[in-house]
Amino acid sequence: MADYEDFDIDRSTAQAWAEFTDRLSEVISMIDESGDLRIGTVADAGGPPPFVSFVSAADADRPREIRAEAASNANLGETFQLSPDQLAAMEKLGWSAPSAEPGGSANFWADRPQDESEEISRLAVGALRDVYGVQHPVFLAPNQLAEVLTSRPAAEVDVADLPESVVALLPGSREHLDELIDAELTDLLGHPPIRDAEGDVAIRVGSTMVFLRTATDGREIIVFASVVHDVDGRSRASEVLNDLNSEARWVKFQLIRDRVFVSLSIPARPFVPSHLRQAVRIMSDVADGIDDELASRLRGRTTFGDHDETR
Repeated sequence: MADYEDFDIDRSTAQAWAEFTDRLSEVISMIDESGDLRIGTVADAGGPPPFVSFVSAADADRPREIRAEAASNANLGETFQLSPDQLAAMEKLGWSAPSAEPGGSANFWADRPQDESEEISRLAVGALRDVYGVQHPVFLAPNQLAEVLTSRPAAEVDVADLPESVVALLPGSREHLDELIDAELTDLLGHPPIRDAEGDVAIRVGSTMVFLRTATDGREIIVFASVVHDVDGRSRASEVLNDLNSEARWVKFQLIRDRVFVSLSIPARPFVPSHLRQAVRIMSDVADGIDDELASRLRGRTTFGDHDETR
């Protein structure tokens, strides 16, 4: 069985940001004067949301430089205006304040040699995560996320040999199963999936996330979400979850310590791509549809609390 009792969303999120930082550094190291990169965030309302951007500047007398910019209040909607503490945090990270002086910018800015791509990436992730409040890389705008995540070779699966999604495949190992899953999710999401160090895949679902893990023997895929944290009263919670489980189809609710998980198991030998897509859709509907109500009933909190998609 694919056990997820050891799952720690904070650890998984930290690992995802570390992986994203490394991949972004690779992309920045390859930017030339013919292209640039803008990483945006997603918002349904409230005016223009936060972003960071990167442009290459070539000079015959100096090494190639990258101009990085991060949205200032002059270019942010009302909902996303930065507080004095956040403005100070940007400068503490190493960003230069907006300036009308020659060589400055209306946004926060930083000029660095391109061979310092790791430092540029660190500045960008610091702004996105620590100041703008993006909880996880999956909450970045999908098209820009795809540009960063496809900087590395995709899983070594012969896509030409992949049959229609309703045809079963027999994975030869857990690693082979993970490759098949990555290929299917890449097609579904438009970019390679984000995996943490334990191999868990994070998928954005509205204002929350679901995760996917394979069993060590490669015979099962489990799709799960941690929907409520800091539950107040295990006995009460057990009663509520028992009632939900008696009515639920496909999914199972489980109380692990002070957290409520919802999960769905998929047999993986054989692996049927359409079953994976169905499972992701089912879990998406459940996780994004019940977390607020369940947190209220159990006097707990949702994964991200009262937040919008970028803050």
